[in-house]
Amino acid sequence: MAALFEEIDSQTSPLGDISLRRRRMPAFGDRDIYEVKLGDEFLMSSMFVDAEEALSTLGLAAVQGDNLSVVVGGLGLGYTAVAALKDQRIGELLVVDALDTVIGWHKDELVPLGKILNADARNRYVLGSFFDLAIRPSTGFDPLSDGKKFDAILLDIDHSPTEFLNATNARFYTTENLALMAEQLKPKGVFAMWSQNLPEESFETLLKTVFEHVTSHVVSFYNPFQNGKSTNSVYVCVKTE
Repeated sequence: MAALFEEIDSQTSPLGDISLRRRRMPAFGDRDIYEVKLGDEFLMSSMFVDAEEALSTLGLAAVQGDNLSVVVGGLGLGYTAVAALKDQRIGELLVVDALDTVIGWHKDELVPLGKILNADARNRYVLGSFFDLAIRPSTGFDPLSDGKKFDAILLDIDHSPTEFLNATNARFYTTENLALMAEQLKPKGVFAMWSQNLPEESFETLLKTVFEHVTSHVVSFYNPFQNGKSTNSVYVCVKTE
């Protein structure tokens, strides 16, 4: 019988101590739950992945064409990236993460979805700050191709547009910097973003200063800890030119 709790790895990072843990919870289906903590804060859990997957499905549903080039900002436990790769139109997927530790967990297959991502030739890990690369369209997200444009950019890093994983991320959420990121999208390209909160009208207004079409989706899922429904949001924005 597997141990009920295991700390798989713990390392220092530029954001603080980060750890990967596995927990077996007999009360919730007796399955392995993987979770990531940054210091004392829980960042993510494989128990709640519906909205992370919906970020890909809702975002890519708004994209036209085939042989798509897509960026995922934030690797996490890999659920957004794996959901994106289920879309057969994907030609290449760049997964950008600022933490070498997190990329290493996937490359070393310490997390279950690492094996899937490593086996898919369309997937490529990019070590770097999404927020730094987003505002540098002359170089952009692809270290092998300066100024490359993408069909979709899917972002899941901050907790919400007003609750940041790192305080410096706040500078991204402005018309100027969102517009710089949008320069890296092809015409009719899509920017989609996850949030742990319900849609925020102020953020929708900000997005509309850059994108003509903005749609907010509420994603509901069962939360066994509360024995009830929880909600996250996905914003989907389409570039017209």
